[in-house]
Amino acid sequence: MTNDFAKQFDMLIFKPKQLNWAIFFLLGIGYFSVMSHLEINYFLKSLIAIMPMQVVAIIYVTYLRWSRH
Repeated sequence: MTNDFAKQFDMLIFKPKQLNWAIFFLLGIGYFSVMSHLEINYFLKSLIAIMPMQVVAIIYVTYLRWSRH
């Protein structure tokens, strides 16, 4: 009986990976909301929308390069 309770309780605790996904999901929703309400040129809006992905890609590649050394 206690083992079943422990398994169910363990499912309720967020793991670090799940917490990261939840934070990224909330940041993505917030960013999408802000980008939707900006009243600027569509060309500039598309450039600004891609910026976070480019920054994350640069940070990821830099981290991989430095972690090898």
